[in-house]
Amino acid sequence: MRQKPVPFPECFSDVDEYVESTLDFISSSELFKKICGGVHILEFLTQDPDLYTALLPSDWRQFFESQDIATILDLLLRDELLSIESSGRSAAPCSQESQTSDGLGAPASLLDYIKQIRLHILDRQKSTSLTSNNLALPRHVAVGMNSKKTHEVSNLSAYVDNIVSELSPQNPDQISHLVDFGSGQNYLGRALASPAYNRKVIAIESKPLNIDGARSMDVTAKLAKKEIMLRDKKQYRSEQKTKKHSPGTLAQNCHALQLLDAMPVGNSIACDIHAIQPTKPARNDKGSNVQYIQSIIQDGDLSSILSYSDTSSPSPLRLIVVSLHSCGNLLHHGLRSLVINPSVQAVALVGCCYNLLTERLPPTSSRGATLRSPNLRLEQTSSACDPHGFPMSERLATYKQRNGSTGIRFNVTARMMAVQAPGNWTEKECTSFFTRHFYRALFQKILVDRGVVDAEVADSEDIMGKRGGSPKVNPIILGSLRKACYTSFLSYVRAAIEKLESNPNHAASIDRYLAGLTDEEILSYETAYGHKKKQLSIVWSLMAFSAQVVESVIVMDRWQWLREQKEVKECWVENIFDYRISPRNLVVVGIKG
Repeated sequence: MRQKPVPFPECFSDVDEYVESTLDFISSSELFKKICGGVHILEFLTQDPDLYTALLPSDWRQFFESQDIATILDLLLRDELLSIESSGRSAAPCSQESQTSDGLGAPASLLDYIKQIRLHILDRQKSTSLTSNNLALPRHVAVGMNSKKTHEVSNLSAYVDNIVSELSPQNPDQISHLVDFGSGQNYLGRALASPAYNRKVIAIESKPLNIDGARSMDVTAKLAKKEIMLRDKKQYRSEQKTKKHSPGTLAQNCHALQLLDAMPVGNSIACDIHAIQPTKPARNDKGSNVQYIQSIIQDGDLSSILSYSDTSSPSPLRLIVVSLHSCGNLLHHGLRSLVINPSVQAVALVGCCYNLLTERLPPTSSRGATLRSPNLRLEQTSSACDPHGFPMSERLATYKQRNGSTGIRFNVTARMMAVQAPGNWTEKECTSFFTRHFYRALFQKILVDRGVVDAEVADSEDIMGKRGGSPKVNPIILGSLRKACYTSFLSYVRAAIEKLESNPNHAASIDRYLAGLTDEEILSYETAYGHKKKQLSIVWSLMAFSAQVVESVIVMDRWQWLREQKEVKECWVENIFDYRISPRNLVVVGIKG
């Protein structure tokens, strides 16, 4: 049994005290709820009063005016604030800071908020109980990996191998296979299948292109032999060129991604999740330690998928389900596989992409703490009522809040911010993405002013449908632009307009409302609102800083769900990667009784 089942701060006496304190804070702090999900940077300049004024207390704004961004980030993330006292606890034992500060004369309410956030963030330092002598991956096994991926695979493969040894100390072969959920290019599975681990791996992946690429790298890693084929090279190349550019082939290759990215609408999934059936391993999988199965994982039931595996051994299957950075609900399916499938003995899963999670609970009758304008996407995602979504545990799903509401909810904006890693931000990175966010918010102001996007609805009650209203904000999804487009706001706007004009969903409105937009008009916006960039940077920093608690709660919920299952003998959460290299570093482990 681990010393601590969850890496909660030392100032809590046990995990239950941490869980209760965290749930009480996130459900009762109106400011936290506004910062985490109740605001969006796109609306920073389109509301009256502006988002900065509406969100932050006046004494906070006055203090921030006298500080630069670097100092503010240090205050949020690094300075040790010994002067903070709240709820009878000192902040010092719960922080990892090296510098003592009196808060630079910051308002007491700001210092208390910083303390409360730090108090409820899980410790992210790599566990000292883990060995630092992980086996180095040979070059032929580490093919295709960058330094970050090499760090992740070497640590997680050693960690999984230790779990196998703990489960079967006398006979490690009692675990027959490791099942990799969403194997991608199979970096993890390839390492575990190679010496010195030599484990048998079943790699489940939805995209055929990933499987083809993984098989090619298996040949380099000496896990499979290159298939020798005699063919007319000239004819073959001609056929491959034709096939590559065939619309039907492109649609087939993209189909799995479309299915995975489809968002829940109402009570149903807006795609045919049965469209891709599991496929049997190819001939070159036989005799190898790795078998590939193409399938979309819909839930934790592996019976139909494993029926396609080539497991001819007379002994029953004894499996461990593993995954490196499973996106969204995929990690939830992995956890449930431990309870649903008798053959699964343990799970060890590292998650990511919290924005791709669905929402389990129905929306509340009140909008609560939000400064958001009507938003169709928020309405759709919050109404998904997906049983596979967040929260998993009954503890969070039935939590009674002080205001009488039931359950813990995080909308897609809060979950998206939870994948930030503000502790790793460099000055260069901050300058870059603060500029990107400011340009996007300022461009949104132009879109609203010229009628491309409707401004917020004056009566916010209307958007909840209480009087038959409907959202009036038309979503404009711009996406990323080339790096050269961010050299100036003028370049950015011209590139953004060009991109939107190529989109049939927006071309007509862009041509109608932005025709005749001059360079002088664009530059006038930058002149009028340039001073708002620092304010936007402060709000974004507060959002990322606060969303560390969102990630902690999502991970805690997964552990809590395992804890609630009678089939689970032991469960814990541990940091297995260096946060500076890979910030999504929390592995959730469950062992069947």
